[in-house]
Amino acid sequence: MMAKFAAYFLTASNFVLTDAAESIVNVIASSFAFFSIYLSSLPRDENHPYGHGKVEYFSVFIEGALIGIAGVIIIIKSAYSVFYPNIIHDLLIGAAIIGATGVVNGALGYYMIHKGKALHSITLDADGRHLLADMVTSSGLVVGLMLIHFTSILWLDSALSILVGLYIIYSSYKLIRKSVAGLMDEADFQVVRDVVKVLGHQRRDAWIDVHNLRAQKYGNELHIDCHLTLPNYFDLNTVHTEVSLVDKMINQEVGIKTELFIHTDPCVPNCCHYCSMPNCPIRSEAQTETIEWTLDLVVRNKKHFE
Repeated sequence: MMAKFAAYFLTASNFVLTDAAESIVNVIASSFAFFSIYLSSLPRDENHPYGHGKVEYFSVFIEGALIGIAGVIIIIKSAYSVFYPNIIHDLLIGAAIIGATGVVNGALGYYMIHKGKALHSITLDADGRHLLADMVTSSGLVVGLMLIHFTSILWLDSALSILVGLYIIYSSYKLIRKSVAGLMDEADFQVVRDVVKVLGHQRRDAWIDVHNLRAQKYGNELHIDCHLTLPNYFDLNTVHTEVSLVDKMINQEVGIKTELFIHTDPCVPNCCHYCSMPNCPIRSEAQTETIEWTLDLVVRNKKHFE
């Protein structure tokens, strides 16, 4: 941020000011992100039985809102300068400074996205993507400054600033959209597909069907509840063993710490035609089909014969 403002005072370019103003947002947003990551890492307590992970969505929302405000201010300032231009100078030195900050932000952004995915942290991922957007902005700014320097078309300074401001507002919208989706518990279909794929590939004969499956993310943890249909002659110990196997399988294969709430249903005669349980003492008809578990099938709140 300090380097970019130094470049602005050196060049007096509105184009450079757009990048410097966004850096203020980076600092403020990252400070809040730092606090939210600390808070989300705290263990669950009586007041927060599902943990503190939702605070990360608030962090992303604030970051997106601040970016949007910066974009609007940039556009207003640049539009004013179209009609009342100011003298700009030392553009090559300014371009070199902005280029250096872009390289640093790009490297840091890629690192944060990588860690965000590894730790399942939406805050790290969002902050990293913001820094990558900053790198793109800085790259365009360097090209623009070079263009202005060699063509001496001064109105390009404000025009390019407006384009950058619009890009910043678009980045703001994407972050806010992502945070609201998390706060509203919007379904993450990719996570559900991964869970269904694991269950389908390693399903046991006793697992007649899985339905009413729902998944919610709380920070770096996943919470799943579903119904599992088992043979109705299983005793409670056997049911517990089967449920524990599902829990262990999901936690080992999906790649995210998962808490499962599994409601077990007893099978009924209509399940027999797709049940592959061998030597079943209560089978009323032979198995005639094998139903593949798909996203559309497992999210329905009914057994697979209905």
